[in-house]
Amino acid sequence: MASRIDKRIWIARALIALVFLINVQCALQFILWPGAYTGAYQVEGASAEVMVRTVGICFLMWNATYPPIIARPARYRMLFGVVIAQQVIGLAGESLLLATLQPGLEVLAGSIARFVAFDAAGLVLLAVAFVITAP
Repeated sequence: MASRIDKRIWIARALIALVFLINVQCALQFILWPGAYTGAYQVEGASAEVMVRTVGICFLMWNATYPPIIARPARYRMLFGVVIAQQVIGLAGESLLLATLQPGLEVLAGSIARFVAFDAAGLVLLAVAFVITAP
């Protein structure tokens, strides 16, 4: 029985870590190379780079909750719930942004659609990890 529980914990850790690592990779890219992403958001100039960097910083803040649940997903259930709530809020917000964009913002729509797809997949992975670590 203990090995079966350990296997579920390790699977959960891998799923959570995957979402975490992709989030952090995106955050670092936005922070280190903001100019590479300004076009995807149809913004330009020095203030555009600051805006992209700011989004990257927000991503890092959002992911500060992940390391404890990667380490001990069964122990930090409440924090795990917070991470799932953050994912739901991100997905809902991005979906609302995408649904309310005006015509002519196709490049921006494509960028937001990629975040919607990633956050939907991340929500599924996190939900699976949450369920398999339930007491």
